[in-house]
Amino acid sequence: MGRALIIGAGGVASVVVHKCCQNSEVFEEICIASRTKSKCDALKAKLDGGKTKITTAQVDADNVEELIALINDYKPDIVMNIALPYQDLTIMEACLATKTHYLDTANYEPPETAKFEYSWQWAYRKRFEEAGITAILGCGFDPGVTGVFSAYAAKHYFDEIHYIDILDANAGDHGYPFATNFNPEINIREVTAKGSYIENGEWVETEPMEIKRVYNFPEIGEKDMYLLHHEELESLALNINGIKRIRFFMTFSEKYLTHLKVLENVGMTSIEPIMYEGKEIIPLQFLKAVLPDPASLGPRTKGKTNIGCIYQGIKDGKPVEYYVYNVCDHQECYKEVGSQAISYTTGVPAMIGAMLLMKGEWKKPGVYNVEEFNPDPFMKALNEWGLPWKETFSPELVD
Repeated sequence: MGRALIIGAGGVASVVVHKCCQNSEVFEEICIASRTKSKCDALKAKLDGGKTKITTAQVDADNVEELIALINDYKPDIVMNIALPYQDLTIMEACLATKTHYLDTANYEPPETAKFEYSWQWAYRKRFEEAGITAILGCGFDPGVTGVFSAYAAKHYFDEIHYIDILDANAGDHGYPFATNFNPEINIREVTAKGSYIENGEWVETEPMEIKRVYNFPEIGEKDMYLLHHEELESLALNINGIKRIRFFMTFSEKYLTHLKVLENVGMTSIEPIMYEGKEIIPLQFLKAVLPDPASLGPRTKGKTNIGCIYQGIKDGKPVEYYVYNVCDHQECYKEVGSQAISYTTGVPAMIGAMLLMKGEWKKPGVYNVEEFNPDPFMKALNEWGLPWKETFSPELVD
């Protein structure tokens, strides 16, 4: 059907490449591009010989002119941005210059401050619309599938959704004293930032890890979870009818939090530059360099993830409570694509979103969050491509 340019060569990109190759009827050709071409070549070597034609390229995703040159040379139907969120805007600029469709898995954040909001990318709406191309924002799991779950719930089960709680639980064990399941720099910036949620149309800010709840997750059991700020709160509050409150919770072990607090106390999680032996360094970037690479955790990680959403609202004037979630097994993911479940749950939705755009089902000029599209083909594809979902009514609620 077409060709995709995949920018990035880390753990999530590896899953995206594997799943695109499994879906060769849609992804007839792919190009894997990254600043480090050897990583792209290593991915190509794993999957060469199948029906999907794979090429590789070197590109600096911070450099708009390099991106434009690569896109013009390869002429993809879509650019899949699986790089860092710092690079969303440069890649979007290159897509505008070449009139190429765009997809990413996380919203833009400036490197110099831990600020997570969609304003920078939403500012591109008119330009993408005038160019006649589509940009799909946040097409991972959270954000991503959580938005599709919300659109599906709103379409089929509610007239109004009043309350949403997004619950992200990882019960996997990688055996290290301390490691992060995705990019350490992004992960630690997110966790150490102030928490927030939306209530009655207003942002309510909390201290990091201030609000804790215990929840009994299906197939995982009781876990401690903490309220964080998360980007999909902003878009869902605008796009889902009737919202009174929306929150995001993620599970963390006491061991993880203890290590993180010590690192924070000694300044290792700071993004403020310091001088070391005559050279300027950023402590968090140095910490990232000494921590285990998340892409290496696959063979070590055992256990499951459970990510889902609990909804409360009304249908035909009557109250409805609904829970939809996915459970993913780390070892099963590793057997299939060589990655742990955190990368898998982000990479599979990215492939599905690109597939729906290339098939014309999620294709309209402008910049969109996933909940603004028809959720039904995406929900069907989740079951077909490795992330089956389950639903229950009247679930255990979060207080």
